[in-house]
Amino acid sequence: MKVLIADDEFISYKMLEKLIQGFGYETFVAEDGKKAWELWKKERPRIVITDWDMPGMNGLELCKKIRDAEGSRYTYIIIITAKGKTEDVVTAMQAGADDFITKPFAKEELRVRLIAGERILSLETKDIVIFSMAKLAESRDPETGNHLERIRFYSKLLAQTLKKNSYTGIDNFFIDNIFLTSPLHDIGKIGIPDYVLLKPGRFDEKEFKIMQTHTQIGFDTLNDAVKKYPKADYLKMAAEIAQAHHEKFNGTGYPNKLMGEDIPIAARIVAVADVYDALVNKRVYKEAYAHDMAKSIIVKDKGTHFDPVIVDAFLSCEDRFITINNQFKATEQTEQLFDLKE
Repeated sequence: MKVLIADDEFISYKMLEKLIQGFGYETFVAEDGKKAWELWKKERPRIVITDWDMPGMNGLELCKKIRDAEGSRYTYIIIITAKGKTEDVVTAMQAGADDFITKPFAKEELRVRLIAGERILSLETKDIVIFSMAKLAESRDPETGNHLERIRFYSKLLAQTLKKNSYTGIDNFFIDNIFLTSPLHDIGKIGIPDYVLLKPGRFDEKEFKIMQTHTQIGFDTLNDAVKKYPKADYLKMAAEIAQAHHEKFNGTGYPNKLMGEDIPIAARIVAVADVYDALVNKRVYKEAYAHDMAKSIIVKDKGTHFDPVIVDAFLSCEDRFITINNQFKATEQTEQLFDLKE
């Protein structure tokens, strides 16, 4: 787990860094509040330990900025200071701090506070809930196999590649969210009748129009949740993907005939991942295509169906697409196998 240390005193942050690394955490150090804020945005550590008094931006200001920006991915914040009055503790908590340590402190006290933070963070269950929801929709279509697992790894891989290419708006937070939410792309199929969803063959015009409604059904379902939990940024991304992953770059897709960058970037990424997976795996209406055939179809549709930038990203990591598809195992094993962690 990542821990960010913000402290302007050299001896103090060096001591904290050594102790926290000794507990088995990955550490990042910032020598003032402004640098800590930039590091937090870049690395999204789950725990922040900050001194109260720092030049430029103090620990309370840093705490408030993190709380305003963190969205659904909670950061556990511990403030360390020589202040020890009750009103100081209250002030820190009002700023959004989770815990408060008074200097000087013992090594074991710090360790226990970090463990407490981990326990609270481990209560986050949205990944389990989201994947369970997605599997519920997929369970009505047994031939898709490990489609959801492959989609989330394809999407994460494309997002990581775009980040390495300095694509605007793609950061570690985005990568975490697309890995989390991409399995919900077809959640709207829950609302499609069996005679359409399970038809062993291609749709006629009327059936295809019914199938197209799964994008709006998915969006409406997830957008209702967004309205109730507006800070849950991952739900907003999930709703965008569900609605727009069948839009086409040239404006001929559905449901809203969006064009180019009007299509949310997460949906443009999932569009490539989803089509690739459909091409290289067997469906009731087709046999599995070889990778090179799937690649040629995607390249042919560059700039029409797919965002050219994302097609280029796909081409630069196509070997890992092959690996994900051919050697897919359980999710935890796959993440280790393909080394997709940042």
